[in-house]
Amino acid sequence: MIGSSQLRRLAGYAAGSASASLGIASEIAAGAAHPLAGYGNDVDAWDPEYIARTLPVLMPPTQAYFRTEVHGLERIPDGPSLLVGNHSGGWMIVDTFLFTYAFYEHFGPDRRFHQLAHDLIARSPLLNHVRRYGVIAANHENARRAFERDAPVLVYPGGDAETFRPSWRSAEVDFDQRRGWIRLALEAGVPIVPVVAIGGQETALFVTRGRRVAHALMLDRMFRLTVLPVSIGPPLGVNVLDFPGRLPLPSKIELQVLDPIDLTERFGADPDHDEVYDSVTGGMQDALDALDSARGMPVVG
Repeated sequence: MIGSSQLRRLAGYAAGSASASLGIASEIAAGAAHPLAGYGNDVDAWDPEYIARTLPVLMPPTQAYFRTEVHGLERIPDGPSLLVGNHSGGWMIVDTFLFTYAFYEHFGPDRRFHQLAHDLIARSPLLNHVRRYGVIAANHENARRAFERDAPVLVYPGGDAETFRPSWRSAEVDFDQRRGWIRLALEAGVPIVPVVAIGGQETALFVTRGRRVAHALMLDRMFRLTVLPVSIGPPLGVNVLDFPGRLPLPSKIELQVLDPIDLTERFGADPDHDEVYDSVTGGMQDALDALDSARGMPVVG
């Protein structure tokens, strides 16, 4: 949990909370006019000065609303690494925001950190704010550019298939059998750092992923979407693909960073990708089961 001394330290980044909040809100709203908006491939859109200004305003209310707990950040090694996480909560990417805020609070806004996101998020002309926090489009070339700058990179292999899984599967790691992250880590020679999160799937009632409908409409070919999900949440009730929009319920979000894994050290010089997949996801599922067993009622946590 974030202590009062940490919040006081963060407050030093911003002068005057009220005036800072108004200025930051205006700056975020004006993000679409930024020349980098809409691209998502420029790792140098990352802006540590912007993070230092906005983090003290954005982090405390967000963490308070979701009663966030983040454990094990000290396990993230120096230099480049591939943080591999399970993903929840639809397009709201609450777990990503909360983990990113916690990362910068722990290591400071000057340590570079990048998060790989779906094209619809990373390339949106309205979301330059998230690019300045390190969001880049999810592809191996962008990840390699980030590694070259000694940055940890967060990836969600399950993507849209996992983040829109039904709410009653909240405590499941579901990478949809995707293994590209293993090849990326091996080719780049970086350790894997598993990250598990729980609570995001309780920010709405996710009913169905709609995979057959998405395939029939060829959304996978046009937009790299494998799902057309239906969810229920305030204020409008039913949403399709998180549209027309919803307010996330205040589910308690808990995240746990696990020990780094050197793939060649653990699995040999030429690792079997199936073995790596089963071992890493199995360890993550064990950790997620432990977090789940400590929870009470949905949303309440």
